[in-house]
Amino acid sequence: MKLQVGDAAPQFTTKDQDGKAVSLSDFKGKKVVLYFYPNDMTPGCTAEACSLRDNYKVLQKQGYVVLGISSNDEKSHRKFIEKEQLPFSLLADTDKSVHEKYGTWGEKSMYGRKYMGTLRVTFVIDEKGVIREIIEKVDTKNHASQILDGADVPAKVKPPVMDRRPAKKAVKKKK
Repeated sequence: MKLQVGDAAPQFTTKDQDGKAVSLSDFKGKKVVLYFYPNDMTPGCTAEACSLRDNYKVLQKQGYVVLGISSNDEKSHRKFIEKEQLPFSLLADTDKSVHEKYGTWGEKSMYGRKYMGTLRVTFVIDEKGVIREIIEKVDTKNHASQILDGADVPAKVKPPVMDRRPAKKAVKKKK
């Protein structure tokens, strides 16, 4: 069953980049941005992490704790944090148990090839552990804005990011 806005966020315990056990319940009473991303040090995932890094102080002022999670291991997360100077924790879900609970492990497709992988989804969880927002169409370069734009809005699912490229001009055929 797919998680919905208003559902209780599934509880979990996994390890962070330092091998320390981290549970969602550790953050009770705080707002949590739990963002699932496919892979450390890839272009899209780096853009997403850097958007959150560059806006981290604003997110903190709004009361958010940021947690990234992928199926990469602790060592990979540590390198990613050091390389990009990320101020928040990255959680290792190597057995994909947290992904399964949140429905973020699924079929993907690239160049016509289908495979299983992490779906890029962000869950905004309130102080009581309730999912207040689900962002399924992540704009990696502007992800912090997507989260902050929804901060003062009642619970909802964000609409897909619209393509902002100019429309192609119609070519008139000569008769």
